Amino acid sequence: MPDPDHELKVVNLVQEIMRPRVGPAFEYNEDTRDWRLKFPRPDADRMEYMFELVFADGGNEYVTDPHNPVRAPNPFGDKSVIEFPDYEAPAWLDSDESAGGSRVETLIPSRTLRSELRTIVWTAPGAEEGESLPVLIAHDGPEYDEFSSLTRLLGLAVEAGRLPLMRAVLIGPVDRNQTYSASAAFARAFTYEVLPAVGRLAPAPHGRRMRVGIGASLGGLAMLHVHRHNPASFGALFLQSGSYFRQRYDKQESEFARFRRISRFMGRVLTADEWAHPIPVTMTCGTIEENLANNRATRDALQRQGYDVKLHENRDGHNWTAWRDTFDPHLIDLLARVWGPDN
Repeated sequence: MPDPDHELKVVNLVQEIMRPRVGPAFEYNEDTRDWRLKFPRPDADRMEYMFELVFADGGNEYVTDPHNPVRAPNPFGDKSVIEFPDYEAPAWLDSDESAGGSRVETLIPSRTLRSELRTIVWTAPGAEEGESLPVLIAHDGPEYDEFSSLTRLLGLAVEAGRLPLMRAVLIGPVDRNQTYSASAAFARAFTYEVLPAVGRLAPAPHGRRMRVGIGASLGGLAMLHVHRHNPASFGALFLQSGSYFRQRYDKQESEFARFRRISRFMGRVLTADEWAHPIPVTMTCGTIEENLANNRATRDALQRQGYDVKLHENRDGHNWTAWRDTFDPHLIDLLARVWGPDN
């Protein structure tokens, strides 16, 4: 980090690979008049990061790396990215074909949540208005689309014949830390208000297998919680880097306001010997995520309970690009299998 007049007091690396998240600190080099840090390469093919600049007056600022033009967008602003030699972005990002399809934005009201959920309904190209189609329902849906290009991939897969005509319902959160943290109120709202509204906005053939849920981080936890609260809600789940917090694995998260509620729910999931309504579940998690241990434990528990479950570990962290990079083939394979003619 250049600092020719040595105006900065401290420069920290901001990363999600180890605790503390802010640190380690750089050292100032008087000869080169800049701040430098040697950091061990993580067990990953990508690394997202920022710098924290601390000024003499105590103020601070978070900035991207001025010497690295590669950026990754996310809801809180761009981060710098190191792409190591083994990293390959998905081939579908290079496609010149347009994903096509139509988009309608609306609000789903919820008396239970005393709010409205921002919702985008995407319909694949070639579908007729009002046609009954299988549907993918996404927590953090607008962010999935903006930062992980979800409907672009779905449109390309439909046009290539890899998926049938379909819709995606992209649902935004309301007070995310509250509603996505194994909240009984949210599960009721989703069951009795959101799903009926989705049925009107995106009519689907009869049967739960025609509805698949997708979510990442707390959104993935919330999808699992809705399924366990209402087994008829989904015919399959695609869960990415789920925040399945347990005291055994996640003491570092114990200050999170809803940690104990999540831990209680996951305790019931992990200790159950059986479950009467197992469904296909595909999970993904990064190799440098703290969530990896609890994702493995959740995979093992669901497998023991009769779920057709697979966990794919991708060489990345807890971010929107990592989740995007696992869509093909894992999300496409799950949807094609559940919505195939043999089901």
